[in-house]
Amino acid sequence: MKVLMVDVDGVLIHGRPADGLPHFTYLERDLGLRVELLQQEFFQTHWDDIIVGREPMEPRLASVLEKIAPHLSAETLIDYWFENDSRLDRALLDALAALRQSGITLFLATNQEHRRAGYLMEEAGLDAHFDGIIYSAALGHRKPSPEFFRLATERAGALPGEIAFIDDMAENIDAARQFGWNAAQWTAGATLGATLPAFARPA
Repeated sequence: MKVLMVDVDGVLIHGRPADGLPHFTYLERDLGLRVELLQQEFFQTHWDDIIVGREPMEPRLASVLEKIAPHLSAETLIDYWFENDSRLDRALLDALAALRQSGITLFLATNQEHRRAGYLMEEAGLDAHFDGIIYSAALGHRKPSPEFFRLATERAGALPGEIAFIDDMAENIDAARQFGWNAAQWTAGATLGATLPAFARPA
């Protein structure tokens, strides 16, 4: 293994920093917007285009909020969302740091739009732990599309067989394996040592 690709949500990040609950658990209480309405009017309608970079998030979100929550600005909601979806798995970060010190290159490999990708690296501080972030809006394709894995392999500058990958979604693991990556599914309470296949561990 020369490169380890790490998924973000469900692997490295788990909900609210205070308690790990889903980030929109108290959205209606805190910002006066029902989660179901936001899902219906924004995520179900526009997210497929935003997550692969076909359209920017902010103007679309602003127009939706004008309709369903005129008291709420897009910036306020984005700040609330990102801050409440940033609980880092510190034990995993420590294990990844040891792996990186052994000479393994680490990348985030994630379905993200541009704004949160920047937040993860800069505000959440993941740029100090990873060599880069490979994400769907920048590639124009999302996991589990084969094109995501092809383009991510190119960005990593490695052969598919030199790349290991951890993700919590079975469909993403299957797609990565079909492309030739050494992929292992991350589960709740897992450790890096137990999850990585033997061939992916440093000598």
